[in-house]
Amino acid sequence: MSDIPNPLAAFDIFNSRFEGKPKKSKKSKAEALKKLFSKKITKKLFGKRFAAKALATSASHESAVEKHIGKSKRPAFTITWASNADEIKEAQRLRYKVFADEMGARLPTHAEGLDVDEFDAYCDHLLIRDQESLKVVGTYRVLPPHKAAEIGRLYSDSEFDLSRLNHLRPKLVELGRSCVHADYRSGAVIMALWSGLAQYMKLHSYEIMLGCASIPMADGGHFAASLYNSLTNEQMAPVENHAFPRLPLPLDRLNGGLEVEPPPLIKGYLKIGAKICSAPAWDPDFNTADVLTMLRLSDINPRYAKHFLGQ
Repeated sequence: MSDIPNPLAAFDIFNSRFEGKPKKSKKSKAEALKKLFSKKITKKLFGKRFAAKALATSASHESAVEKHIGKSKRPAFTITWASNADEIKEAQRLRYKVFADEMGARLPTHAEGLDVDEFDAYCDHLLIRDQESLKVVGTYRVLPPHKAAEIGRLYSDSEFDLSRLNHLRPKLVELGRSCVHADYRSGAVIMALWSGLAQYMKLHSYEIMLGCASIPMADGGHFAASLYNSLTNEQMAPVENHAFPRLPLPLDRLNGGLEVEPPPLIKGYLKIGAKICSAPAWDPDFNTADVLTMLRLSDINPRYAKHFLGQ
């Protein structure tokens, strides 16, 4: 996923001020050419055939500009929530493509090439679609508190001891399985995902988002150790909200002094105001180092609150 200097700058990507607008100079130039080639003097100097051909070229250019204008008025992506089994499969297919085919995660073999686990049936699935192709290019799954109570646990419980967070369970939703198609890893898709999550939180009056944020382990864990060591006190959650990895990354055996930049999603979380609640846990199936991340809506950076919550 490409790095995003300011992950929240385009949060209101769907507002009219972010819609593509043609440059006035292009259209005025086409009109000027049309006017020129229509004049008798042009026909007299260069001949009728040249003037007619030039006029046709000008009209074609103007048509292309108008076509661009029409296209640019449409938002690039749409935000929806899966409403049936087929739409959930679209999200699961994208997840499999990213996690298994691309990242090499060890997922259960599935005849249809889907990433499926027991939590999917209890979650709401956020879908970001390309407006042109209508294919799903980004997804999150969200486990609301009443569904977490129904299944009896969070996905994060498998990676962390969450004892210190038990009192928060009725107020929090768990985010997971976030991914973006390789051809669409731009700030716009991440903004669309977060915009959908913001709408969800406001609609249901939830207060806290919790989830495992993954750090690549292709180098054996040195990057993850260095990233964790670089976190400031302000970026860490209070001690009373700490969680403890069930399979900790062996930080003392890794080079934790490298200069590193957080992956885009984690960088975005930190800019918004999220806190890291744990040391890295090793997820052997995905071969990632996961840190538990918490975002309270009341802690959102005021600079971004109007984009995220409309405040």
